[in-house]
Amino acid sequence: MSERGHDATHTAAAQPLSISQRLGRLQFHKSGKFRVLQVTDVQDGPHVAADTVRLVDAALRAARPDVVVFPGNLIAGYDTAYQATYRKRHWKAADRPAADLARTRALVHDFLDQLTKPLADAGVPWAATFGNHDFQCGLSNAELNELCCEFRHCLNPRTFPGELDGDACKEIAAAALPDQLEYVCEPGTFALPVADEEGVDTVLGLVLVDSGDYAPTGGYGSPSARALDFLRQLPARLGTGTRSIVFQHTPLPQYYRLLKPASANTAGAVEGYRMFAGQTYVLDGTKTTADSVLGEGISSPDIDSGEFAALTDGGYFAISTGHDHRNGFDGTADGLRMIASPTSGFGSYGPAPQRRAARLFEFDIRHPYAPRTQLLEFGALVGKPSSGKAYAYGMAGASKPKSEGVDLLHRPTAVSRFLHKVGMWFGR
Repeated sequence: MSERGHDATHTAAAQPLSISQRLGRLQFHKSGKFRVLQVTDVQDGPHVAADTVRLVDAALRAARPDVVVFPGNLIAGYDTAYQATYRKRHWKAADRPAADLARTRALVHDFLDQLTKPLADAGVPWAATFGNHDFQCGLSNAELNELCCEFRHCLNPRTFPGELDGDACKEIAAAALPDQLEYVCEPGTFALPVADEEGVDTVLGLVLVDSGDYAPTGGYGSPSARALDFLRQLPARLGTGTRSIVFQHTPLPQYYRLLKPASANTAGAVEGYRMFAGQTYVLDGTKTTADSVLGEGISSPDIDSGEFAALTDGGYFAISTGHDHRNGFDGTADGLRMIASPTSGFGSYGPAPQRRAARLFEFDIRHPYAPRTQLLEFGALVGKPSSGKAYAYGMAGASKPKSEGVDLLHRPTAVSRFLHKVGMWFGR
């Protein structure tokens, strides 16, 4: 429900699930903990799959996060419902009649209402950036950002004052939390500082980056020059010694440094994407955690934009992405922790339904730049999917890793249409 709707119906009786929401700022608890829940690649049409909502709701109750992050591809912009305003590439001119645009806005608004209702009901702040399919519905990222801001607890910036004076990193007050600052660049690119237990000093930065959609030369795009300037400027704004984690949609080419070449007949080997095509790979066990899974080739831009260099220049410790719906791994190369998460959604291709997951990050004030992380899988949290669809099995039970890693919930963990739309198999 939109913010205006909630203002008319919301009562103060419900205690917010998020401790940060209660405090009015993103802040470590007195226990020394701070929790982020990442919901990845929902990628659905105007009607959010019921199992996606069930997963989000169950993950909120189990993890009790301070904030939820959506790292792009919320919307399956190629869905036939958006046919009248569909844009295959952002640089291609499109005739967008006002009536058709109004209909698309209404559909996207209804989609966001369905998706964020569990967060509104639980009292959990959230933030979203964009991927390579969101804009295809016909709305720009700026227009999509405006729609997000209509909903309760959304931390996305409502204004971008730096666009007027050329400042790529501008400090403003967040609208959704009374005592929260944020650093803004452009729609989809902004940072949320997290304070210590006393709410005084910034300890951690949560950075969302619009990683781009497609490149005119082929393959996937990269962050804008302005976004890259933002990443370079942000560490000084947050303060000496404060480091950040980046959430964005598309992985970097350097994610391949977590893999090692293998013969095609090696168990679990996958072929690389575009620039890495013709070679098959497996995870490098010396660089990745034991519960990591490689379910498909890493789909990264062809060109190194310089983002990796910016992230390894001292102000950042990790990057977490989605995009590749079957991948779920966590590793470190050249001093940067690089994390990939499988889809949380049930509207497109991905792993077996019970393996679709939200990712929980638990930060500890004693070592804030070494968070523990865990995939909260649908099968363990919810059980069997409610739909009888035939899912595309990319990570079946046979591929279940020997080690499930740490259980941050402190309890035991226990084919959608084969192609969502024609051609979407390879289009991500």
